[in-house]
Amino acid sequence: MALIRFATARDLFEAFPTAQRDVDAEPSDARPLDYLRALADSGELTKAAAFCAYLLPRREAVGWGCWSVRRLAEKLPAEEEPGVRAAEDWVEVPEEERRVAALELGSRSNYQWPSTWLALAAGWSGGNIALGIEGAFAPPPPQQTARAVRAALAAAVARLAPAERLDRLRICVEAGMRIAAEERP
Repeated sequence: MALIRFATARDLFEAFPTAQRDVDAEPSDARPLDYLRALADSGELTKAAAFCAYLLPRREAVGWGCWSVRRLAEKLPAEEEPGVRAAEDWVEVPEEERRVAALELGSRSNYQWPSTWLALAAGWSGGNIALGIEGAFAPPPPQQTARAVRAALAAAVARLAPAERLDRLRICVEAGMRIAAEERP
């Protein structure tokens, strides 16, 4: 069974009301991978990356986001490494304790850092996001992981020289397409 949970791109846009604004593209009845490929082939790589963040299941989206930020950054500043590691730790072993640790780290980190958004993407993947409020329970909105992965990539791309952005982002989008096309056991 493929990782793709939607029959059409339109199904994805209907499942996530924020996706159309974030992707900034019109829905269609194309299969999701075809839609993603069309965005990438037309040079709309920012839109393709946003669509990919929504297309992948949460754990895979966070893993892809971490991989992509590391490829885009080449070398992360030392102060940003803990955020990426927290997200990668959750991807490796998606336990509640690791999710909460990522959420706590992301919540107190610099919102201009891609690593902050990756930690938040893992933290917003499920469970309770009402930290430190006795007896409170607040589930994350279903789009929050995708939106945080999208923000992480945007922050990482913004650091690149304009001439490097498209080629580097294309590598990330193509990796996301390969992940989405994988078959589950």
